Amino acid sequence: MAKFKIKSDYKPDGDQPTAIKALVEGLKDGKRHQTLLGVTGSGKTFTMANVIEKVQKPTLVIAHNKTLAAQLAAEYREFFPENAVHYFVSYYDYYQPEAYMPISDTYIEKEAQINEDIERLRHAATQALLTRKDVIVVASVSCIYGLGSPLEYEKINLKITKGETLTRAALMRRLIAMYFERVAGDLSPGTFRALGSRVEIMPANERIIRRIDLTGGGVSKIEEINAITREGIGTLPSTFVFPAKHYVTPKDVQELALADMEIELKEQLNRFDSAGKILEAERLKRRTRQDISMIREFGFCNGIENYSRHFDRRKSGEPPHTLLSYFTKNAGSADGFLTIIDESHVTVPQIGGMYAGDRARKDMLVEHGFRLPSAVDNRPLNFAEFQERVGQTIYTSATPGVYELGHSGKPIEQVIRPTGLVDPEVIVKPIISAAPRTVLGAEGPSLVLEYPGQVKDFIAEAEIVTKRGGRSMVTVLTKKMAEDLSAFLTEKKIKSRYIHSDVKTIERIETLTDFRKGVFDVLVGVNLLREGLDLPEVELVGIMDADKEGFLRSETSLIQTIGRAARNVLGRVILYADNSTGSMERAIKTTNERRDRQIAYNTKHGITPKTIKTRIKDIVGDIVAARRRAVFDLAKLDSAAYAGTKASLIAAKRKEMHEAANNLDFETAALLRDEIQELEKGKRKQSK
Repeated sequence: MAKFKIKSDYKPDGDQPTAIKALVEGLKDGKRHQTLLGVTGSGKTFTMANVIEKVQKPTLVIAHNKTLAAQLAAEYREFFPENAVHYFVSYYDYYQPEAYMPISDTYIEKEAQINEDIERLRHAATQALLTRKDVIVVASVSCIYGLGSPLEYEKINLKITKGETLTRAALMRRLIAMYFERVAGDLSPGTFRALGSRVEIMPANERIIRRIDLTGGGVSKIEEINAITREGIGTLPSTFVFPAKHYVTPKDVQELALADMEIELKEQLNRFDSAGKILEAERLKRRTRQDISMIREFGFCNGIENYSRHFDRRKSGEPPHTLLSYFTKNAGSADGFLTIIDESHVTVPQIGGMYAGDRARKDMLVEHGFRLPSAVDNRPLNFAEFQERVGQTIYTSATPGVYELGHSGKPIEQVIRPTGLVDPEVIVKPIISAAPRTVLGAEGPSLVLEYPGQVKDFIAEAEIVTKRGGRSMVTVLTKKMAEDLSAFLTEKKIKSRYIHSDVKTIERIETLTDFRKGVFDVLVGVNLLREGLDLPEVELVGIMDADKEGFLRSETSLIQTIGRAARNVLGRVILYADNSTGSMERAIKTTNERRDRQIAYNTKHGITPKTIKTRIKDIVGDIVAARRRAVFDLAKLDSAAYAGTKASLIAAKRKEMHEAANNLDFETAALLRDEIQELEKGKRKQSK
């Protein structure tokens, strides 16, 4: 059995060795909950990688959004290149859930766009959990949503061995029973095609073609082929094929489920009739009977997940299977795997909030006849169910929440950074401008000079930073304030831009890349300037209206925002406030205590802090440059050579796109996808 083994040039340093030892001892002592309080830039992921290596348990890492999950998965892959590190998030690029609003009598139909690459990665994660022990899955909170039974998923996997007796027709029947789709053209994950005596299969979990040669009524050869270049990779003695969908239902179980749906429909119609709900009864009857007919005829209907309780043979109220079920099966029990909850102060409340919102929406649909009552059992786990299904848990955050601290007790601290960097100096300045005035101090009267107010003071401070080649960030309370402040800075000849949640993902990437490269000097934002941004060029962080107590100016938010200046040796933070709030006082006290500890450690060990240096990953610039080169090359071709060259260019771009997706670089993959679509449009026009 393969074991977890870290491959890295780094060795634990700073507070990491102590934290690793304490966490491992806690796990060996059977502690159910532990908290790692790690400051920004202290290497929490490396610490957790060392813990995984020492305890040798399958590990689930949960992050609060897809981007952070992808970043963590990439980091764990670097640390464990020989082990199975997978990425499991919602496969929707776009998702509008089904809903009904009775006040306006508005029914909103479910609308979704599935990302094929992410669905493939989900299959790769579950298949790894069913076939090996050295598995790390980095997931978003989608891991608590319904998934097909691991027992049924594993039960109908197909092993094809060279030399076995197998006909072309029998193989195709098995594949169709496993929800593979037969196609005549290009293969995509979960499809197959028949070419004479050969059957080509693209498994649901990867973009490699398995060609099964069935000459002579048996398996004479099994080949692996590159899906893009069509080059042979090699031959195999045998291969496993798992189902193309996570929801797998045998035919006999399907008939039982349909019978139960008929019974439930009859019972609900009787309830509606008794209550005089004629419209609701008619609506439910039409939809459900149509769905039953579709499932019986084709094995599928839109919204089939709403009947999952019947297909899973679950009782009313019984929780669904989820990714956690696959971990339990892999490890033998919940205690056999490790759970790490990253940025727990955000992720834990997110996990706890999923169930109630989903239930309220489903109850409304059931009440008004859009769904059977069993639809409410197509749901995420509630928090108590989640707790039952995870084993020993480690929470990691710079600002742990009440839940983590209440369950784990005193956190294990990781305050000393391996880099020697210390927390930034925090200064408080007033918001409102003030005229010169005389004040009476201990040494007599003194003149206090005119103060220009928070905006002009920040401008003056930022200009000093810009002159020495640094960057500045400022956080405000609303999107409108961010836009207005950025416009004002531009008027004052200060190069600035803003980002907030309305700015598209690709534009945000472009903005952050340009910021790091020095295209502009001041970045204005709202809440996006907190967790997960790696901007070591930032020397100054300004927090406007810091005394406006609330979510954006809570102790947690202030500490996280202060942390944005902790990657630069010249890091400094200015809180603009006319009053001192409890959140401000606690955030400043915590930061100063950490800073004192870090400085004392550096002095004792003779460490000179240095600003973190990280490569500026210019995703958008690389793609734009590649596009320009492609256009230039095409412009040099004559019309005869154009079509063939463009076809090979599209193939090359498609290969790059899939490689980017495999590396969890979905921003690059999306840009390449758009580029391919444009090239294909041009190819179609040329052929006309």
